[in-house]
Amino acid sequence: MISKITEVNPIIWENNRVLLIDQTCLPGEHKIVEIKSYEEMALAIKTMIVRGAPSIGISAAYGMYLGAKEISITDRNKFLKQLEEIAVILRKTRPTAVNLFWAIKKMLKVANQTSGSVEEIQIALLETAKNIHAENLQACKNIGDGGVEVLPTTPEKLNILTHCNAGALATSPALGVIRSAWRDGRLAKVYADETRPRLQGAKLTTWECVQDNIPVTLISDNMAAHCMKQGLIHAVVVGADRIAANGDTANKIGTYSLAIVAKAHNIPFFVAAPLSTIDFKISDGSQIPIEERETKEIYQLGETRICPEGVEFYNPAFDVTPAELIAGIMTEYGTVAPRELEQFRIKQLGVL
Repeated sequence: MISKITEVNPIIWENNRVLLIDQTCLPGEHKIVEIKSYEEMALAIKTMIVRGAPSIGISAAYGMYLGAKEISITDRNKFLKQLEEIAVILRKTRPTAVNLFWAIKKMLKVANQTSGSVEEIQIALLETAKNIHAENLQACKNIGDGGVEVLPTTPEKLNILTHCNAGALATSPALGVIRSAWRDGRLAKVYADETRPRLQGAKLTTWECVQDNIPVTLISDNMAAHCMKQGLIHAVVVGADRIAANGDTANKIGTYSLAIVAKAHNIPFFVAAPLSTIDFKISDGSQIPIEERETKEIYQLGETRICPEGVEFYNPAFDVTPAELIAGIMTEYGTVAPRELEQFRIKQLGVL
């Protein structure tokens, strides 16, 4: 029985398998995909059956466990070597989302530090994956609740614009902030960018809002500046796939231009993301690898080609928003100015 997955919850661990909402089928079909091997998980991440940085991290953690269960040898050193080979395959699926690498690194660390038999390592890996899952869900709830506190205080009810999908389907907190604002009576409506070329805003964000009975208006990506000039937008809240130590933020392509027009109209632009999305190993956004996806995402809609033969294509999946355009980064520990991230991390986690 898989009734739990009918809620807006993209990942369920059940009966030694992972159940995923196939996000490539929404909103037309609510399809559930069963993942029983690390190879199936790698494909699900690469093809965006599961997407959004936190969800990718959770899925990768479960993928590492599923891979560990497939290793039949009992020699510890050989087991760990094969587990590293599985990690290599999973790492190659989505290069920009840092949560993927964070989760894999954590799983490998647990495997190497767990004493005892291979079976005991496998048990520890499953518990770690479950903990990563639970901690991410709690972090998103905390971000949603805390993020409301830094939203503009006027007008009394806000129109909030968001880009791509950073909600429950992505186990990401941007829509969590919006849900909390709706719960607290602070939200008038959501404006959702359609988010070309894969239309995650049109297909996924609007779907989530409809499920929660939150008023939502869909606009095309190139309407944002016009809507801001008309006074229709009071704040922007987006998610993130990787944040550099200085606060430069990689998110779905189109986020950078949205931040520019928000700045031009004096509208606060917030990024909502757990601390696991911040890559403190890189100093700025120039070091963030940007994934390029299949060109057919650009030149066709469904099975229909929308431009002539002979045209060249460029399809980066993400862009980087400079820190100076970001009013604050909403984390599970509170909202912080981008320039204060390092001190914030030390204060909250005691990490040097």
